[in-house]
Amino acid sequence: MHRKLGSPGFLSYIDGILIIKKQIKVMLDLSKSQELTKDELREIAPSIFSTMPSPEVSKKYSHIPTDKLIDDMKLLGWKAIDAKEVKARQKSTVGFQKHLVVFRNPDIVINQMPNNIKPSITSPTGYRNSNGTFAKRNPIDTVFPQILLTNSHDGKNAFTFTAGLFRMICENGLVISTNEFEKISIRHMGYDFDELQKQITEMTERLPLTVESMNKMIDTKLEEAEILKFAKDMLAVRFPEDELKRITIDMDEFITPVRPEDKGEDLWSVFNVIQEKIIEGDFDYTIGTKHRKARQIKNFKQDMDLNTRMFDVALEYAQA
Repeated sequence: MHRKLGSPGFLSYIDGILIIKKQIKVMLDLSKSQELTKDELREIAPSIFSTMPSPEVSKKYSHIPTDKLIDDMKLLGWKAIDAKEVKARQKSTVGFQKHLVVFRNPDIVINQMPNNIKPSITSPTGYRNSNGTFAKRNPIDTVFPQILLTNSHDGKNAFTFTAGLFRMICENGLVISTNEFEKISIRHMGYDFDELQKQITEMTERLPLTVESMNKMIDTKLEEAEILKFAKDMLAVRFPEDELKRITIDMDEFITPVRPEDKGEDLWSVFNVIQEKIIEGDFDYTIGTKHRKARQIKNFKQDMDLNTRMFDVALEYAQA
């Protein structure tokens, strides 16, 4: 028996277990969906398969190959769809450096209908806003929860799991704020499958908090002045304060959606437009007399950090 929660079709419980039915490029490429084979993973991030730790770790260090967790995550329904590793700065760190694996469960998806939009047979788009005006043709936002695993074999990192989101409309990835969704760490020493299963189950059971935050963002309407202020606050996450004072950006162009599907004055729509532009470097700016195109964020650690902080900014507006 399925018991639905919230908007039609996005959350259900089966026998008391939460099931959700149907942005890393060295940037996060959360748009990937196909499971990668071990050979494909080895080509992308060889450090995943290190059979021994760095010789610099202590004798007490317990080495667990990351591919062991990939096998265990697959048993829990989460398949590896992407991986990356940082560039080793020294020859002695090659094979032991920090790396990341992105997991997706094909049976988990959030289909989110804004609370203020209802189906309407008299609307040419098929939907109406609560005030009676026509809503956009496809107001349902499809978001796939994902789990990001980071690890290294140099003794400096535990297995760390972070929640992420992949949004179908704009094909960009979000990393959920740590205030919203705490990271989970599992120590190498004493690792066992039961502990992993417990932690991943707890992470999955907290996904309704993400849906609640999405609802708040969708229900938060922004005036033009508020959109501009929000955009500037988001840029302050990308640029240091002193640099931000020296650059000029066409803000009207910056807040303009790339695709018609992204148009909207609700916080969720505005957030996704700006987040994508900041991560993808899809905007120009002027510094002094020089005209520049923003660079794409390609380092996965910076990508995760920026995404987390931008999600924090959006939550502040939703809760204001």
